[in-house]
Amino acid sequence: MYNGTVKFFNETKGFGFIKDADSSKEYFVHSSGLKDSIREDDKVTFELEEGKKGLNAVNVRKA
Repeated sequence: MYNGTVKFFNETKGFGFIKDADSSKEYFVHSSGLKDSIREDDKVTFELEEGKKGLNAVNVRKA
């Protein structure tokens, strides 16, 4: 599991980005990968999964 912060999330479009707490890399997150509802600046835990355009955050939960 990784820890991070929601940098941006658009509820209408169903996607956003999470910034990893350790590496400062940003990962795409889609609403299908959420376990909890999230908002910008929420602290979250997540896993990474290979997507069409790189790594995606999945199994995202509030920390």
